[in-house]
Amino acid sequence: MAVPRNRTSNARKNSRRAHHAKTPKQFSECLNCKAPKLSHVTCSSCGTYKRSEPVSKP
Repeated sequence: MAVPRNRTSNARKNSRRAHHAKTPKQFSECLNCKAPKLSHVTCSSCGTYKRSEPVSKP
């Protein structure tokens, strides 16, 4: 089992994790009702997907 020779400093540990920050979700505009929606997902307000007929919810 590998054992670290020396303790990793906080600066080295935090600089290694510098790119782990979360980024906000990217919203696009619905082509039908202009409401913000997630990409590749049906619109929550009008139910359309890529200008198709509204999808019925089960």
